[in-house]
Amino acid sequence: MPYEFITGYTNGFDDVHFVDLRSDTISKPTQAMRDSMYTAQVGDSVYGEDPSVNELERRSAELVGKEDAVFVPSGTMANLLAIMVHCQKRGSEIICGNRGHTFRFEQGGPSFIAGVSQNCLTNLDDGTFDLKEMQERIRSIGDIHEPITSLIIIENTHNMCGGRVLPLEWIDELATIAKRHNLPVHMDGARLMNAAVASKTPPARICRDVDSVCFCLSKGLAAPVGSVLAGSQQFCTLARRYRKALGGGMRQCGFLAAAGIVAIQNLERLQLDHDKTMRIAKAINNMNSDLVRVDLKSVQTNILMVHVDERRVNAQEFLQRLADVKETDTYRVSIKAASRDAGCCRFVMYWEITDEDVEMVIRKLELTILEFHARSKLVQIIDQQ
Repeated sequence: MPYEFITGYTNGFDDVHFVDLRSDTISKPTQAMRDSMYTAQVGDSVYGEDPSVNELERRSAELVGKEDAVFVPSGTMANLLAIMVHCQKRGSEIICGNRGHTFRFEQGGPSFIAGVSQNCLTNLDDGTFDLKEMQERIRSIGDIHEPITSLIIIENTHNMCGGRVLPLEWIDELATIAKRHNLPVHMDGARLMNAAVASKTPPARICRDVDSVCFCLSKGLAAPVGSVLAGSQQFCTLARRYRKALGGGMRQCGFLAAAGIVAIQNLERLQLDHDKTMRIAKAINNMNSDLVRVDLKSVQTNILMVHVDERRVNAQEFLQRLADVKETDTYRVSIKAASRDAGCCRFVMYWEITDEDVEMVIRKLELTILEFHARSKLVQIIDQQ
């Protein structure tokens, strides 16, 4: 089960060091954000009278190169609003990846709320999908038997593909095909700023040819709440209308927007998260384990996928041992992480993870991997007898 979490057994030890790598969503606001929230100017945002919200929306639109932007409570709502705005015809469908967030982790909202079906392509390991197949899947209003393809959705960085940055050339080619078919493209850019920093490409360039884009303030950017949805003025006007219908019309939410303004002013800090992720990945890789491995080429941002040989140990067992602390453990650290499936664990960095945390995580991983190797060898000996 994706994102199944583990509770650690620490036997009441007082000297246990805890490191939570389940997600960057658990990041807490910085002191600068807290200070900005305390002094924020506020008004009624639904009436367009909250100066802090207006400033966040203005800066965000400029950052991603769009005419306007809308502050919303969550990335899931941002994606749903984009689908509702772009898919006006009844019987519409979207084309998306089968490992994409809108398909896997948003409760089928496009279908049961927006009335839009999802036509899924197989996501490749780098987060892309085959553009030739995408073009073949496009369905027009001309055939009365079929749904009407009304939107293409891409995800950047790609969460379930390990925080991979979508290649710019691929986005450009996809946008060219979409324009040829008069189809809008929406980018689920929950971690768009990680993609921008990792690729050293301005967010506006990454989003240049998409019609709408959203990005989360509450993940690696560390703001407490919220996402931003951006597009044309016409698009955002309708998105605000639908936001109200979904219960997302917040009033004096400038307190939250103020933290978001701070969050988007220091994007380069995300590189520290990327570097810490790579340190852990290299430590695992250096063990040359055939039981637990990483693909260094795929480690690009703040998400690390650790693959286990599920014939000998499944992800849940591995995560449970990382969370548990035994009396004999040399490194007394309890690590929380998530599992994508039985063969893969996910570790995510954010600003509160220190160099000391990284070092402790590496030591506990080494200890755990060696333990499972010993267990696997013992099982092999017993099976041979």
